[in-house]
Amino acid sequence: MSKVKEFLSKKDIEFSLKRYGIDAMGAMAQGLFCTLLIGTILNTLGVQFNIGFLSDKILTIGDSAYTIGSLASAMVGPAMAVAIGHSLRAPGMVFYSMIPVGYITNAMGGAGGPFAVLLVSILAAEAGKAVSKETKVDILVTPMVTLFVGIGIAMLIAEPIGQAASWIGQLIMWATELQPLLMGMLVSAIVGIALTLPISSAAICAGLSLTGLAGGAAVAGCCAQMVGFAVMSFKENQWGGLVSQGIGTSMLQMGNIIKNPKIWIAPILTSIITGPIATCIFHLEMNGAAINSGMGTCGFCGPIGVWTGWMAPSAAALEHGATTITPTAFDWIGLVLICLILPAIICYIFGQVSRKLGWINEHDLKL
Repeated sequence: MSKVKEFLSKKDIEFSLKRYGIDAMGAMAQGLFCTLLIGTILNTLGVQFNIGFLSDKILTIGDSAYTIGSLASAMVGPAMAVAIGHSLRAPGMVFYSMIPVGYITNAMGGAGGPFAVLLVSILAAEAGKAVSKETKVDILVTPMVTLFVGIGIAMLIAEPIGQAASWIGQLIMWATELQPLLMGMLVSAIVGIALTLPISSAAICAGLSLTGLAGGAAVAGCCAQMVGFAVMSFKENQWGGLVSQGIGTSMLQMGNIIKNPKIWIAPILTSIITGPIATCIFHLEMNGAAINSGMGTCGFCGPIGVWTGWMAPSAAALEHGATTITPTAFDWIGLVLICLILPAIICYIFGQVSRKLGWINEHDLKL
């Protein structure tokens, strides 16, 4: 057993929730962001503002013609796998072999491809790391092992994982349509909490293909956490904290939450309120790329996702009946209220009440 531990330590193979559930998943979300999300935004900008170099087809492969944005989106599988490999500190030969593993796994996984890529990439990368530099023909053995393990596992589990994730996502969306009040509260609170925890709400929403009304509730919950913490902690963190939390991430407060969990009450209550307002009053739907549902106001990706969904619904949203719409003033008002104004006002009020009750003390929110 000691030899096994020594070997794993030498190969930097660590079986832990942090390594796989936080580091790898967070990296996967970055891969999604840099390809699928950016590609979607570029396509929408090109079409809506008639920007030639963004809307023109620059390459044809088989029967498919691609713009800059659609080419970026097509690389989502390899990008996720490479990002995961990087987070696991895979050596060069393993790292580069992750490209075909990610592409094939994502294609096999379908709508739930991100979750399939996460699991398969972890297993392939760790297998590749285990054999790396162990033979005199490393240049052959390491990439072959990485590819065979990755693609072999993908053939066994990618499709079932994708189907399961898709089914769960559809169940959540169906339930939200059926019970928009209750599910608006639940989805908003749960996804918002996931956003602030050191896991990736964006990756979860992408893996579940969470769009439509449920996606709108998720956007509300994420914005409640980010804008809520930013405004509630303005006394302690001033403008720098407002920007870093409101446009960056509320995860910055995780250390403070561990010290005093009561500081989380106000943002969570805010998400429980804004979620059903989004679903029941404004019928806010997030029909852009599903990753936007879990981004909140990070780079304003949540609101941008809603906007791109109005103008050019994603493939996942189209499968669930989404259509292009011309947003009304009511739609725009709802978007601004849900994403910015209501979280700021409601969380500030709850924050002040928490301070008066002694739940939040001086410097508890200091970054």
